Amino acid sequence: MQESNDQTQQRLKKLEEIRDMGINPYGQRFEPTASAKTLNEQYQSTSNEELEKNNLNYSVAGRLLALRRFGKAAFAHLQDGSGKIQVYFKQDVLGEQGFALFEKLDMGDFIGVEGPLFRTKTKELTVLVEKLTMLSKSLRPLPEKWHGLSDVEIRYRQRYLDLIANPEVKETFVLRGRIIETIRDFLNERGFLEVETPMMQPIPGGAAARPFVTHHNALGIDLYLRIAPELYLKRLIVGGYERVYEINRNFRNEGISTVHNPEFTMLEFYMTYADYQMLISFTEELITAVTQKVLGKLKLEFKNQTIDLTPPWKRQTFFQSIAEANSVDAKLLSDRSHLLALAKKLDLPIKGNEPSGKILDFLFETTVQPKLAQPTFILDYPIEISPLAKRKTTEPELTERFELFIAGREVANAFSELNDPQDQRKRFEQQMAQRAAGDLEAPPLDEDYLRALEYGMPPAAGEGIGIDRFVMVLTNQPSIRDVILFPQMKPESQRG
Repeated sequence: MQESNDQTQQRLKKLEEIRDMGINPYGQRFEPTASAKTLNEQYQSTSNEELEKNNLNYSVAGRLLALRRFGKAAFAHLQDGSGKIQVYFKQDVLGEQGFALFEKLDMGDFIGVEGPLFRTKTKELTVLVEKLTMLSKSLRPLPEKWHGLSDVEIRYRQRYLDLIANPEVKETFVLRGRIIETIRDFLNERGFLEVETPMMQPIPGGAAARPFVTHHNALGIDLYLRIAPELYLKRLIVGGYERVYEINRNFRNEGISTVHNPEFTMLEFYMTYADYQMLISFTEELITAVTQKVLGKLKLEFKNQTIDLTPPWKRQTFFQSIAEANSVDAKLLSDRSHLLALAKKLDLPIKGNEPSGKILDFLFETTVQPKLAQPTFILDYPIEISPLAKRKTTEPELTERFELFIAGREVANAFSELNDPQDQRKRFEQQMAQRAAGDLEAPPLDEDYLRALEYGMPPAAGEGIGIDRFVMVLTNQPSIRDVILFPQMKPESQRG
């Protein structure tokens, strides 16, 4: 720490010396004529003789890294948004004033350079700096061994250092951007309209989760950060839109883990006159199309295993999967006494008074989900844990719902939408009873949504895809924090 403070003091001294030279250490506009990547690609096979013959002059800007001084000369790397290129400073080329400014530079400073290209004896493409422009003085030294920053706490908390130190991290977020862009293109090409729905809602709904609460002073009411956009998107279906989607931020006041962050990104879309069976093939098409376009392949490495996204994907019912994983008869899972005995045998964290659907869900999460490495659709969930999904005609205690799992992670949740307002009211009332009994994740009843259904909603199917988890799979990242630029963390002052 003392060494870091000493270096900062030295940099502050250089800052004032630069000002004394009549130079602004936090410069103005600078217009690069090329990026590092462009130069390295365009001239990768050009010989030094050709470079000198054509006198190719360029201006490049970026952060100064890997500075190596040799008396009256020095080599360094300049890193811009596209990559790195070597630059060469020499006193008799820069002149006394230019080299005097160079001597005030430190690793981490932003500069602009102009000059011709040449190759060194080691054949590395280099800019011979004829003009140096100061753009921004770095007052803090980069971490020691900046090129291999590995402290996870620092990486997440100070993402700016992580992006400087680890180029592969920057590439992960470039891929994230491309994944979202490709999803948009896929949906837009198929007639979907992108919409925006409220992020502050008077009634939180569309999922079972504890919301974050805020207060609007002018209206004098509490509002809730949305846990899902579902009920608003379905209002739009009532209003006449036939295909809508939103790539949105949701907020759930829940724990933090490798697959949970309180603020996360979700794709949610709805299509009329469809059911969950249609969405199965649509989901396969969407995910494989995006993966193929972004990565150019359908076989991925994730945590030392190969994930094959080549369709068709495995399909299995919810009850079949639990029965198979626990070597029991699926029919016994409908018997509450057998269900409780199995839960006790597995030492599940339940009190025993939970609805059977929730106990089944615990069983699934504990004994089935971790084993679903290859893409798998789990179908036909109990009505107790699917309050917005349509009943199966042949088995009314079940719903037309599926969840998609890849690499042991829930990536998508979809169902045929419940459009019967009377059935929906009964289910909302059941949730209200659960809420009154102490279930803080059960949402309150939304009368306006029921009113919308009473005007008539056509048959429809809807789906939510967790963007963060999908990106995790495609980029082989073990934690959701590795695909969110600024994940939530405990304040530094509260670190143990």
